Amino acid sequence: MHKLNPPYRAEHVGSFLRPAELKEARAKHERGEVDDAALTAIEDKAIERVIRGQENAGMQSITDGEFRRAFWHYDFLQGLKGVETYMVEQGIQFKGAALKPIMLKVGSKLDFENHPMVEHFRFVKAHTKRHAKMTIPSPTALHFRFGRKAVPESVYPKMDDFYRDLGAAYAKAVKAFADAGCDYLQLDEVYLAYLCDPEQREGLKQRGEDPETLPDTYAKLINASIAQAPANMTVGMHLCRGNFRSTFVASGGYEPVAEILFNKINVHAYFMEFDTIRSGGFEPLRFVPKNKTVILGLITSKDGKLESKDEIKRRIDEAAKFVPLEQLCLSPQCGFSSTEEGNLLTEEQQWKKLELVREIAEEVWG
Repeated sequence: MHKLNPPYRAEHVGSFLRPAELKEARAKHERGEVDDAALTAIEDKAIERVIRGQENAGMQSITDGEFRRAFWHYDFLQGLKGVETYMVEQGIQFKGAALKPIMLKVGSKLDFENHPMVEHFRFVKAHTKRHAKMTIPSPTALHFRFGRKAVPESVYPKMDDFYRDLGAAYAKAVKAFADAGCDYLQLDEVYLAYLCDPEQREGLKQRGEDPETLPDTYAKLINASIAQAPANMTVGMHLCRGNFRSTFVASGGYEPVAEILFNKINVHAYFMEFDTIRSGGFEPLRFVPKNKTVILGLITSKDGKLESKDEIKRRIDEAAKFVPLEQLCLSPQCGFSSTEEGNLLTEEQQWKKLELVREIAEEVWG
């Protein structure tokens, strides 16, 4: 039951805790005390180290830890043609913490050209003999948070045209990564999981969105984004309910979106948050078709306490009642550092978590 192609039995979501010297260099760069070239040199060294860390932990899929980004989503989205950032008084509120007060909006027609993250991927590919994985936000990230407020009618009188152009821009991005040698791409899809939370659904209704039809709209948008992915590219989707300094946003099991998620979205694999009761039970996995893989996010990235192997194996057995064991893999439930601030654990604890994932995967799948 050993897997030669991604996703691997032992997986991770992609972001890692930023080392102190990288955080310091990025802060100095923001203040104008360090130039672009000096920052890049420090990033390069830190990324080479985080690549070795993943290899030493026994991982087959390798990322740059998202070390060149401040956010899991903004850095990619603001690199799309037509997307602008602006500052507000209060950042997006998590349960007990708030993000930096940066927002996104569409300033002109959307497109994709010369994105710096294509080179970021090339760097990883050149520095590991294992499988380089690229993580980017799902295209839904440009819509869910802000809705119509981020898409002026002067630019897109019809939302259908916005979705069409966004899907087309993403399709170009996927091709650019493929041309750079990427055959393992992960879309970080937070908002389909948010649509499982009654509180989030109510918020959408209040701003004039229909939470009943949005999953279908999002499925079509994601499919348009990956429609031209080459046949050799594995596309995974990570589902999450918010991850910032070990806090969260949403709760609720996957049932409200399960059928669309597994049967209408054309990805190959799902990285699914299952580390706490907030994510509900494994029953929605009954909708997973035979040709898709689920990576069970059973190890939490939100604190450093190591899980019990027996408990994790018991939960894998529970999940296997709904989807065959050979269609399952294991990972932490999210990245360790979705934003540059990072979750509340140490780098040593982070690597121990990954080693635990690998050890359990070896014991369960051989």
